[in-house]
Amino acid sequence: MGRSPCCDKVGLKKGPWTPEEDQKLLAYIEEHGHGSWRALPSKAGLQRCGKSCRLRWTNYLRPDIKRGKFSLQEEQTIIQLHALLGNRFGITLIPYYNKVIH
Repeated sequence: MGRSPCCDKVGLKKGPWTPEEDQKLLAYIEEHGHGSWRALPSKAGLQRCGKSCRLRWTNYLRPDIKRGKFSLQEEQTIIQLHALLGNRFGITLIPYYNKVIH
């Protein structure tokens, strides 16, 4: 059967997010929280699907995201955890889940 689609894709914007869209998403989440990602776009006045809003928030807009290079301390901790746990990076990198690596 398969999974139902995340949204009705008719009339939705695709491609890069504009600063105005980012601001709308940030303002809405700041005031109301994210709650239901499916309902959020229409309530926030965005022409995006809920999944797109969730991914934008999770990967780019969350205020607790750390950006940039790992500090020397973080690097040493990762090396120590790798020596202990091997290539099970799902476990190894748990302390750094807020760090966005691109």
